[in-house]
Amino acid sequence: MTAPNAELAAPEPQFGGTPVHLRLLALAPALAAEVAARLLDRLPAHHALPPEQLRGEITRQVERCVRAFVDVMRTGRPPGEDDLARIRESSARRADEGVPLESVVGAYHLGAQLCAARLLAEAAPADLPDIATAQDRLLGYLRVVSCAVAAGYVQERQAALGDEQVARQALLSRLLEGGDPRAAADRAGIRLPDRYVVLALAIGPHPDESRPGVNRSVAARRKLRRLRAELERSRPDGVPLAALAADGGTVLLPTSGPLDRDTLTALVERLGRACGAPLVAGATSAPPSAVADAARLAAEVRQLATATGRGGGLHLLDDVLLAYQLSRPGPAREALASLLAPLTDRPELLDTLRAFLACGLDRRRTAARLLVHPNTVDYRLRRTTHLTGLDTVRGPDLLTLHAALTALDTTGT
Repeated sequence: MTAPNAELAAPEPQFGGTPVHLRLLALAPALAAEVAARLLDRLPAHHALPPEQLRGEITRQVERCVRAFVDVMRTGRPPGEDDLARIRESSARRADEGVPLESVVGAYHLGAQLCAARLLAEAAPADLPDIATAQDRLLGYLRVVSCAVAAGYVQERQAALGDEQVARQALLSRLLEGGDPRAAADRAGIRLPDRYVVLALAIGPHPDESRPGVNRSVAARRKLRRLRAELERSRPDGVPLAALAADGGTVLLPTSGPLDRDTLTALVERLGRACGAPLVAGATSAPPSAVADAARLAAEVRQLATATGRGGGLHLLDDVLLAYQLSRPGPAREALASLLAPLTDRPELLDTLRAFLACGLDRRRTAARLLVHPNTVDYRLRRTTHLTGLDTVRGPDLLTLHAALTALDTTGT
């Protein structure tokens, strides 16, 4: 039976009869200085670090890594837990400083590359088997170290993102509550904009959410993740704030100018394509101090657009002015809605009336929308007139029917 680490029992590689680790040990001080210098030449992200940090912590970490590489060459064993812990800690500090992950990983690969180049320069053709052994140990070293670098970096970024998200959600809550948001904005590191565009979103289901064999909650999370990613890409004026669930929520978009319908329409279309689900969005804008009222208005606009059958996409208050006014609580709304009480047990009559009004009083278009014969439309409209006393072809009665249907559909919105 082969021992688990039998491959580590291979003899230490030698070049010209001298163990490789001894050659590396002799070169270690010069290699550490060279790697630190090359970091600036080949990895521009390190230019942002303070010079004393490059001379101090970074150089010391390079020296430790060179010595760890020396031990790998000598023993054939990967770096120990103490070395890997230091690598994870160093990587976490680079994450906190904003150095990109590819630059952090690249620094270790650059160091290994320079070490290998120095060693191979002293190798001869007769050392080919030892070169292969050294190469194998080099790759094993990079594999373990790269994993440690990624682990330290990702852990730090997750912690930072968690803190950042908590601070952003606190700011969003403050804005939606109507309190003074300045302290919360300072804690989140966000400069409050002149105004916010407030979007109230209703998000329909993605096809995967009803597909057999697919985890519905996973499909919903993926839908939201894609939507949030598109929001992050569409933030020319600052950091968007969002409270979203699978079926919708509120989004605040910083802006320095007036609400632009064309721009918002394009954004809602992109969000819909990104998440792969139908969207209905009510929108308005307000300064930070008035976001709470604006959010309520945007939600009402979205609800009214849905209740009155306006379809998906972007909707502003101007689009639902009549419905908005008719939906205000009061005796007039209740009286209007009661005009259609005789139809509440005849949903086909209500649906036909809605379609007839939406199709501009065109009975053939209404029939096509309802998938019925035009004569069926005529019959249902006559029944509506008989039951309500309101004639669907008489001007004043049509206005009353439209208002009554709007009041009925918006009751409780």
